[in-house]
Amino acid sequence: MTIAPQAGASRGFEPTTGDALLEATGLGWSEAEGRSGSGADFDWAQSGAMWLSGEPDAPPRLAPAPLATRAAEGLDRLHRLAPGGGFDRIDGAALLGERAAIFGFERQGDVSPSGSCRLLRASDGWLALNLARPDDVASLPAWLEAEWGDARDAWELARRGVALRTQADLLERARLLSLPVAPASRVNPPPINPDWPTSPSPWCRVVRCAVPGVRRSVRRIRVVDLSSLWAGPLCSQLLAVAGAEVVKVESRKRPDGARSGPAAFFDLLNAGKRSVALDFDAPDGVRALWGLLDSADVVVESARPRALGQFGIDANDWVRSHPGAVWLSITGWGREDGALPRVAFGDDAAVGAGLAVATGSEQRPLFCGDAIADPLAGIHAALAILVSLELGGGHLLDVALRDGVADLLDGAGLFDEAGSLNEAGSVTKSRVEASGEGWQVVHGNQRVPVLPPRTRVPSQAARPLGLDTGTVLESLSKPC
Repeated sequence: MTIAPQAGASRGFEPTTGDALLEATGLGWSEAEGRSGSGADFDWAQSGAMWLSGEPDAPPRLAPAPLATRAAEGLDRLHRLAPGGGFDRIDGAALLGERAAIFGFERQGDVSPSGSCRLLRASDGWLALNLARPDDVASLPAWLEAEWGDARDAWELARRGVALRTQADLLERARLLSLPVAPASRVNPPPINPDWPTSPSPWCRVVRCAVPGVRRSVRRIRVVDLSSLWAGPLCSQLLAVAGAEVVKVESRKRPDGARSGPAAFFDLLNAGKRSVALDFDAPDGVRALWGLLDSADVVVESARPRALGQFGIDANDWVRSHPGAVWLSITGWGREDGALPRVAFGDDAAVGAGLAVATGSEQRPLFCGDAIADPLAGIHAALAILVSLELGGGHLLDVALRDGVADLLDGAGLFDEAGSLNEAGSVTKSRVEASGEGWQVVHGNQRVPVLPPRTRVPSQAARPLGLDTGTVLESLSKPC
């Protein structure tokens, strides 16, 4: 059922980066973002993410790179591309702390604010292990080649077993078991595709798979959202703010895992989207999925390529066969991460970028924010899509959780070529002081309070699972 590629459709199109797309529209990042300074520190203090960074019994940590500033500037660029969409009412920096505000998370040092991810010491360095799913806990004995024995819980078993093995061994075995594990040391992954640009960590990799089509307004497009959890749904929610019609597609048997959490978080990311639920084990469900993809102008997904490949779906071929359309893929480490891609979530992906080492030290890494790679990826992804549409589409966009954070750390000059911390990078003269019952960031005579996480309030609840399946599928059979 794979769409046949058009002869020569991809020839002559060179891979590029998200920065190049932004520059083509005159929306490049500001020069002030390169190094952390008072403005970036104040953005961080007020984002809610600083509240979640560092040790629980110590002052919250300043960010080693302008993470909150990038989020705020991302929303500014979205507003410039879709000026009537309501982006001027969204505090981009505050998006970094929204989940923590809803869940009531706090900073916990070497434990992520959510508690699902921890920094553990292997025999030769630190790594992050994320036990976000029941299957991850079940995989521990196989990963460590150890029995539960007298271990009181999964984390005690993990701590004991990790201490006996090297990082390389643990990372290789984690990949085989689809276990979300990342090194805390900064190692740039080797380029698998030699055609990619040489930039070490572009926040978005781009391939134009077809000639551009006619520029289309976001208010006249349909987005089919196959993603789940945080980054992908945030991306499509921002597109909905811009005026796009968004159809959220879920498996009836395995719907978006965020549905099982607090309704306030799921509503925040999915209110206003139409809900379609399909049985992907049935031929009718797969045919319906193909029909939805054929109706889409933009596809957002967060699956490993082989997951969609089992239905005969190839992103490159889809873009070639849909002039002016855009396919956005969000993964942990990128679509080019080999035949057996690594699994990642926001916390471990950020650690893999070097953020925990840069926030703490190589001897004592610390978590920075709550799964911060997720909201950054969601903002980057929405921006990449709007820029692609501005340029006529025809792009396959590859956004990796890890690379969005790594790009900012690289820009701040935090690591040398060997991956060691560079003390000359990202120097800030700001300091953190106690203030009443809280904290403040002080730079010169300026003082800014460190704010706790806060969240937007959705205007409505998200649609129940599958509520719009019948009407959406029926519309596919009607002539335009």
